Amino acid sequence: MKIIRITIDKLYKTKLMGKNLKPVLDALDAALFGTDKTTTRAPHIVDNLDIKRYMTFVIIALIPTAVASVILFGLRILLIFALSYAVGGAIEVIFAIVRKKEIHEGFLVTGLIFPLVLPPAIPLWIVAVGIGFGVFFGKEVFGGTGRNIFNPALVGRLFITIAFPAIMTTSWHIPSTDAVTTATPLTVFKNQNNITPYMKLLFGECPGSIGEVFRIGIIIGGLFLMITKVSNWRIPISYISSILLLSFLGNKLIPDKIAPPLFQLLTGGLLFGSMFMATDPVTSPFTRPGKYIFGIFCGLLTLLIRSFSGYAEGVMFSIVIMNAFAPLIDHIVVNLKYRESIT
Repeated sequence: MKIIRITIDKLYKTKLMGKNLKPVLDALDAALFGTDKTTTRAPHIVDNLDIKRYMTFVIIALIPTAVASVILFGLRILLIFALSYAVGGAIEVIFAIVRKKEIHEGFLVTGLIFPLVLPPAIPLWIVAVGIGFGVFFGKEVFGGTGRNIFNPALVGRLFITIAFPAIMTTSWHIPSTDAVTTATPLTVFKNQNNITPYMKLLFGECPGSIGEVFRIGIIIGGLFLMITKVSNWRIPISYISSILLLSFLGNKLIPDKIAPPLFQLLTGGLLFGSMFMATDPVTSPFTRPGKYIFGIFCGLLTLLIRSFSGYAEGVMFSIVIMNAFAPLIDHIVVNLKYRESIT
């Protein structure tokens, strides 16, 4: 490590590396040796959550799902992961160099979440297009990590869903097989009103996105984040609870349109979205009441899109829509809570 330390210090002093590629050196330095930065002026906030801890814990929580995806869908998934990190990471590095800013750890999570919400048989070039679009238009045009309004992984996923609908609807297959063009459980219910057995849904024995089929792993990872207080439990609990309640009532009234609660919970990206994407601290409300409101409306929109639109899934649409309303929700909550007294 001493040799590496000396090498990095020498690179800082060179004209080319020290000036033009300083963000890259800073990122390497921080990853290997940590940071020596301290706060020099007020406000001083004592909090157990910083960006490095947040990103590290989210990646740890995603490991069971990521490992299961490789086991269920094959080694090709590793290539999808690598491509996502390579293309998205390159865009992050380029923007950091141009802006002369630090390379933030935010992409470590985005680069892993994005492939986990993709169909397993998706062409590799679409993976590159999707992650490139998501990072560029979902984050960097807003100023980078911490300034983005929308979840960049979902921006990329929505773009390729709309841009390449034929490919995105024929890239599904049952885990541990090579059968392509197999309908997902949500599509089967929407077209045939058939319910996939719940045990198959729970243990990943049915078609779905790379990271959504092994739901035991998603639940374990989500609980880990809530227990460690990296994610706020209010959003996933209110999201899931609203889905369960509304689908229970809706299934009693129009069972041919609205699936029963447990089926809603165990299909599509509901668990993954509520645990790992809706809880993004940058794109979700920061007020406690706002988190409840955000989760409830995510659930309502998900159910409406699943049941009455032309799309079988509604999680990604609902979260992105509510991302746009998150600042307004916080604004209303703060104004109601701290409104001036009328004298």
